[in-house]
Amino acid sequence: MVEETQVPPGGVLAPPTVRPIEGLRRLPLAALAFWLALLAVLIFIPWVFDDVWLNNFNQILAAIVAVTGLNLLVGYTGQVSLGHAAFAMMGAFTVALMYDRWPDLRTNPYQLYATIPAAGLTGLVAGTIFGVPSLRVKGLYLAIATLAAHPILTWIVEHLYPKLTQKGASFSSLPIPRPILAVPGWEHTIRTDTDRFYLFAALAVLGVVIARNIVRTRVGRAFIAIRDNDIAAEASGISLYKYKLTAFAMSSFYAGIAGAMMAYYFRIATVESFQISRSIEYLAMVIIGGMGSIPGPIFGAFFIIVLPILLRDYVIEPLSEQVKRLKDYYDFIREMLFGLLIIVFIIWEPEGLNKLWLRLRAGVRRLVASARGRTAARGGEARGST
Repeated sequence: MVEETQVPPGGVLAPPTVRPIEGLRRLPLAALAFWLALLAVLIFIPWVFDDVWLNNFNQILAAIVAVTGLNLLVGYTGQVSLGHAAFAMMGAFTVALMYDRWPDLRTNPYQLYATIPAAGLTGLVAGTIFGVPSLRVKGLYLAIATLAAHPILTWIVEHLYPKLTQKGASFSSLPIPRPILAVPGWEHTIRTDTDRFYLFAALAVLGVVIARNIVRTRVGRAFIAIRDNDIAAEASGISLYKYKLTAFAMSSFYAGIAGAMMAYYFRIATVESFQISRSIEYLAMVIIGGMGSIPGPIFGAFFIIVLPILLRDYVIEPLSEQVKRLKDYYDFIREMLFGLLIIVFIIWEPEGLNKLWLRLRAGVRRLVASARGRTAARGGEARGST
């Protein structure tokens, strides 16, 4: 950066002084390094892991989107919802219904730009409707109110959606074709698990970045104020009606997007994929990952999905030879483990895995700073002795 030339008292122009470019010093190198590292990891994951683990990663990415939305509602606004899987179901069946209703959409190269937002909007409408009770009740009563979304929305899917199909007949499931992703001058059919991984990774990263920016805005600060003390928030001028419904709308929009991702993952939309147990699983991911934190849903989704796989492969399978019929109790052990982990984290670590990560990172930084201090001290002693 070149400073303005000044005239000294003697009347002779002083030569301009040149300073280092301040923009380079202000460049967020840490953030740039993080995004480059994340991009490298996402690119190389399909080359390192086999198809089985790619399937698991695709489920994790869909769960990250769903739980990120639920975290905006539960973690940042303090509202409880047990209907998240039902809102995801609406998104999945919306995608399937669009392909059935308009067959030409199957060959349209820009179909994803219509189906995914439509799934999110359908989930948004459903979530906003079932979020209305939050204006009058909270806590356990709100949880029961949102739990009613499952039977009601299931009935709508099973009895009203069939009338919107081409045949107008009832169905147990709706097939979904392989989608086509296109930009001007390029298009590609999503066929393999690798293709789905890159698509889902882009949606998950976009969803997390948007949520991170939301909580930094006035809307996010209003969410936090309502969570901490809704009476004080209302007294300070925050509209509970507006921001509670906004939180439900945002959360269910994420759920609808996650439902579309699951529909493209399974290539079929079924009610059985969106049972109440999935809503409880999403809530467990929020609690274990860390409520009210952006990395929490990522930690929670990885932990809840990967842990049962490791339990099955490295505990159940080796012990099944010694303990007969142990495999028959795998589902029971898995559900019991979920409940136990929720109790453990609520009692001993309410801030979840994210808090453990922050402690670990702070400890590593202290060790690095201490090592640098000792190195600098030894260097000073060496210079002093010479």
